[in-house]
Amino acid sequence: MGKHLLLPGVLLSLPLITAWTTFHCMMTEGSRMPLISRYFALCRLASSLSFLASCVAVSNLTQALKAVPPNIEGLCLSGSISVLPPDAFSQFPELKSLVLNLRSIQLLPGALRGLEQLQQISFFGIPTKTDFLYLPPEAFGNLSSLQSLTFSSICLNGSLGVQLPPSLQQLVVHNNCFRNVGMLTDIFPDLVLGSSSEDAQSLDILDLSFKHQLNLSSPGALQGLQLRALHLGNIYTEAAAVAELGLQRLEVLSMVRTEIAELPARLIAHFGLQKLYFRHSRLRRIAPESLASCHSLKSLDLGNNYLTDLPPGFLAAMPRLQILNLTTNQLKIVMLCMNGAGAESGLWVLDLSNNQLKSIHPDTFSCLPHLRELLLQENQLSHLDDQMYQGLKRLETLNLSGNQLAALGENWLASLPALTTLNLLDTYMVLNSTWDFGSLEKLHHLRLKLPSESPRILSLPVGLSSLELHAVSGMKPFKLVPNVFPTLQTLTLKGWGLQLGFQNVSEIFPALYQLSLLGNRLDDLCSQDTSSFFLWKLPGLKQLRVRGNGHSLRPCRITGLPNLQELKLEDLQSRTRPRPVKFEELVGKLPRLEVLKLFRTGLETLSAAAFQGLGSLQVLVLDWENGLVLDSSLQEHSPQMPQYIYFLFASLACQCTNAWIRTWIEQTPRTYVYLTQSQLCQAEARGLSKSSLFPFLQSHCSETLGLALFLGSSALLFLLTFLPFLKDTRNWALYLQTLFRAWFQGVRGQRDERNQFLYDVFVSHCRQDQDWVVRELLPTLEGCPPTGWGLRACLPERDFEPGKDVVDNVADSMMKSQVTLCVLSPQALRTPRCCLELRLATSLLLAAPYPPVLLVVFLEPVSRHQLPRYHRLARLLRQGDYHVWHENDERKDKFWAWLRGRCMCVGG
Repeated sequence: MGKHLLLPGVLLSLPLITAWTTFHCMMTEGSRMPLISRYFALCRLASSLSFLASCVAVSNLTQALKAVPPNIEGLCLSGSISVLPPDAFSQFPELKSLVLNLRSIQLLPGALRGLEQLQQISFFGIPTKTDFLYLPPEAFGNLSSLQSLTFSSICLNGSLGVQLPPSLQQLVVHNNCFRNVGMLTDIFPDLVLGSSSEDAQSLDILDLSFKHQLNLSSPGALQGLQLRALHLGNIYTEAAAVAELGLQRLEVLSMVRTEIAELPARLIAHFGLQKLYFRHSRLRRIAPESLASCHSLKSLDLGNNYLTDLPPGFLAAMPRLQILNLTTNQLKIVMLCMNGAGAESGLWVLDLSNNQLKSIHPDTFSCLPHLRELLLQENQLSHLDDQMYQGLKRLETLNLSGNQLAALGENWLASLPALTTLNLLDTYMVLNSTWDFGSLEKLHHLRLKLPSESPRILSLPVGLSSLELHAVSGMKPFKLVPNVFPTLQTLTLKGWGLQLGFQNVSEIFPALYQLSLLGNRLDDLCSQDTSSFFLWKLPGLKQLRVRGNGHSLRPCRITGLPNLQELKLEDLQSRTRPRPVKFEELVGKLPRLEVLKLFRTGLETLSAAAFQGLGSLQVLVLDWENGLVLDSSLQEHSPQMPQYIYFLFASLACQCTNAWIRTWIEQTPRTYVYLTQSQLCQAEARGLSKSSLFPFLQSHCSETLGLALFLGSSALLFLLTFLPFLKDTRNWALYLQTLFRAWFQGVRGQRDERNQFLYDVFVSHCRQDQDWVVRELLPTLEGCPPTGWGLRACLPERDFEPGKDVVDNVADSMMKSQVTLCVLSPQALRTPRCCLELRLATSLLLAAPYPPVLLVVFLEPVSRHQLPRYHRLARLLRQGDYHVWHENDERKDKFWAWLRGRCMCVGG
């Protein structure tokens, strides 16, 4: 009974609205990370995490973390904090990745307490300075899920006897102060604890890279350590020293920039290595006698060396080799197979890119029947013999881009029946009319350059899923054969004048969802009146990227694409005649657009009118847009603004019209706004001194009538906005009374489970979703059998008692209904009455001993971050109590079957 009394109080204690904008923290959902990835480059937070935050210039940890939501999964902090106190991050129980760039810091005991889900933690310092980190022995003792631990450019010399959690798989120590590898075991004695194999520590990866003066000549320093991979980048040492460390096992060795001039054959033989990464070294030749020790290798990476040739029998000495990387060497001739003789190799991947190959002998690949990927880009190849491909029956990927190829043989494609990916960009080839791309039935990905003399008719494989075509200046429109590409999903067109003529593109590309137009003239694209342009005939398009070439004299307006979800507009500003543009000149009505990125478009003004046709917009990124003016109408439009707005390398105009912005972004309840504070404004017209944007606006605009009116109107608007909430939830006593009545009736047993219900289903929805309720839902719920279910439904607009208070109507109707059905959409979550109904429904679900059934229908996919904290449905609903509506007929049937099963089993 106590449980039911406490839950309503807990729910009521959570805030209705919380402002979460901060000038020092950038936040994003993991799926949106690619849009702003350069701001997270140093944080190394995985995009697979659902919610991420990066905070800079942190000087007060408590104050900085107040701005971070408690459900964050990835957190990066940079600043000057010197001490991490106990329970420093205990308010983030879902934290999985933590990156700390806090200079010289000390972790007090219990600093990482409460992070049972933490999987990765990293400590960073400045490479050019000496930053210290002091760790207590039990610093990581409670991190039962920790898998990766990183220390980069930070000294651990003052830390001794630090315990490593048993779950740890990766330990990274870069640019540390100790010079002998034996000191590592003083800091982490668990690495060599015990003398038997049962007591030895087991790691997946130990990374000691970037330690120029690290001495590995310490026999037995890592005695007994079971290790899968060892990384030794930028360490000047002898390979023999690695064999004497006492490692119990080693499968992968990475030696990058080690200044070693010969293949570490003895080391390969000592451990029986399976993978060797030997890049950026001084390897000029491979001694034939060293190959005898390489029979265990499965992967060999010799990229970025000085090899000019390979010794005879190179592949034959490595019968288990599957991956060979020889990129960026000085190879002029490659003889992997001995004139067609010798044993077959099991090689799968061969990378010969960025060498000096001018020709390839016909027998070079004759012993590679299992080869699946061949990379030959960026060489000097001008001709390839047809016989070269005869043995490559399983080849799936071929990259010939960046060569001087002028022509290929007529039958070269026929020798590659398994080819799925072909890259012929940046070559000098003229497409031969005898080429039959159509014979490559398995080809799915094609990248092709079309010179001006290419044929007007281009024959391509019908099964393509991605196609990239580059054209040159002056090229005439071409026609595609066949007439339909049923599986093509991604299309990229690059080059001046590249067109598809006047074809019905929606029929040619019925599955197309991603289109990129790069470096084209956009005159035809900029107006919907140009009916010949194919973009407007792609109603199913979901992703569009448009990058101009600096020659378009007018802005490009994208509109009328009903299913577009992601739009990127880049370099649309004319270089010769630039002019400022308004947001409305770039984007029109796109009802399902979720992501919009503008990069160097010349945008100058942003107002509320720009978002009228963007009802689903969640993320807006403004990059390299200068002198922006944000109209104050955005203040009134705040509830409909995107959830995330990022100003990246974008500056606001130092004008009093922007004076209202700081107050707005600090108080906006739903939208997270990232705006750098580094922007400076000229303090005096003729002076040289400058001040930050907002102090400048405050000092120059505080006396203006406009700002005074803004402050007054903002306060009034804020009050008027919350009056409905205060009215609908007046006195809180009414809300508590409703919950108490539900509990009291259940305790006394006065609630008849069937006879006292006036309705079978209470339907909660917003006005924008009423059409769906009336058209789709009600005929099924209330219709007569067999087409309908004959249930009694309660609709607020139809069945509420006239003159009765809204809260009373909602509470009484829910109490008199066996099932509460909440129809949710982004619009519903912004409607106060729907939020009230959902709040009451979820509270009754928890508070009443015999709660009604709560069902949720999502008309559109809704991010869990859009749901207010007080009714996180993922925590309140049992599995099966929610469903997503789809227009697809097959999914409709599943939806109705689910709803009937949940309603009829209760309604009887």
